Amino acid sequence: MLEKWFKLRENNTNVRTEVIAGITTFMTMAYILAVNPDILSASGMDKNAVLMATALAAFVGTIAMALLANYPFALAPGLGLNAYFAYTICGNMGYSWQFALFAVFIEGLIFIVLSLTNVREAIFNAIPLTLKKGVSVGIGLFVAFIGLQNSYLVVNDDTTLVSVVNFRENFSTVGISALLAVIGLFIIAILYVKKVKGSILIGIFATWVLGMLCQAVGIYTVDAEAGFYSLFPSWSSFDLTAIGSTFGQCFKVDFDGVRIFDFIVIICSFLFVDMFDTLGTLIGVANKADMLDKNGKLLRIREALLADAIATSAGAVLGTSTTTTFVESSAGVSEGGRTGLSSIVTGFLFLLAIFFAPVFCAIPGFATAPALMFVGFLMVSAVAEIDFKDMTEAVPAYLCLLAMPLMYSISEGIAVGIISYVVINLICGKAKKITPLMYVLAVLFVLKYVFL
Repeated sequence: MLEKWFKLRENNTNVRTEVIAGITTFMTMAYILAVNPDILSASGMDKNAVLMATALAAFVGTIAMALLANYPFALAPGLGLNAYFAYTICGNMGYSWQFALFAVFIEGLIFIVLSLTNVREAIFNAIPLTLKKGVSVGIGLFVAFIGLQNSYLVVNDDTTLVSVVNFRENFSTVGISALLAVIGLFIIAILYVKKVKGSILIGIFATWVLGMLCQAVGIYTVDAEAGFYSLFPSWSSFDLTAIGSTFGQCFKVDFDGVRIFDFIVIICSFLFVDMFDTLGTLIGVANKADMLDKNGKLLRIREALLADAIATSAGAVLGTSTTTTFVESSAGVSEGGRTGLSSIVTGFLFLLAIFFAPVFCAIPGFATAPALMFVGFLMVSAVAEIDFKDMTEAVPAYLCLLAMPLMYSISEGIAVGIISYVVINLICGKAKKITPLMYVLAVLFVLKYVFL
């Protein structure tokens, strides 16, 4: 039966190899179960509910990828877009998390339509490759900056806006948290360099364990009013019915006060980042697994994109931000995963993780912060692929990646990148490079700044 469904022999693999690959992929991306609730809870969402929604969305998306496309790619709520959800839409813009979930749901529906047609290729070809790389780098910097804040390594400063933490002041709370985050970052980096599977997840748990030891001996003290809680899991405090507080809430939105240009920008931002992040991940992981044909194309890419789109809408209904294909799938591919069977294994491991939710909910921000900082590094590595010889390409990409962390907004970075690309190339006599869609997007972003 497995041979019939997944064509194991045709893909030069076997059940044992696929199972090991699936477990490896889960180990490398399970950190999202700790990080995603930590980030989305900043929007006012229940942390327990978000954790269950995260696991269920990963299960739905990964199983869909296995059954529709038969690829060893795993999905889960993505970093970067969850930060945009919590800190930009619900933070800077002031919208409710229910509205943000509705935007994610609509984006998923649009992505489904685009995945069933050839429109996605047209959009993909319209956006310059260099600008896509700039978006990836910008998100990496943004995610890393959030990690620095969550670790208390970077704090507010009236003179310079941000500054390094004073380790000696409030050492038993802020200081020790920042110090443990530094240690956690070194652990992840060293393990990753040594090619240890699950290095990010190991780093999170190692930092958390060190924190519990510090609490046990009195170095770390609990101060709930200041946001420093006990680091030990409390099984009695976890409620499996908590997901009821987020399930279906994307359909219970009060649209009073919603500005149409904001809604357009939010949808475009979600769609843009999700689409190109997914396409880039699919191509990158498929290339590593030698799944691309002689023309560099991925067979069944429409099915893969459809699975990703379904996962996004399903995740919004469950109560989480955009679900996307994870680049960590490359870890399973490295272990020999070649079919959807490995994705089936990964998906069911995410489902099983729900029953260990209290463990993930007790993980503090300073333990997940090193993961954010290191994932930021992995995303920033795309800067090497930016063509700095062509200034009309490099400058817009630079402005895009610079704006995201400094303006604390992914959408602002995208807007700056697109507008600057159109203006610079138009004035420099390279209008032929600009696609009609780029003009449309640039005008929409300009109108946003004029009227909002």
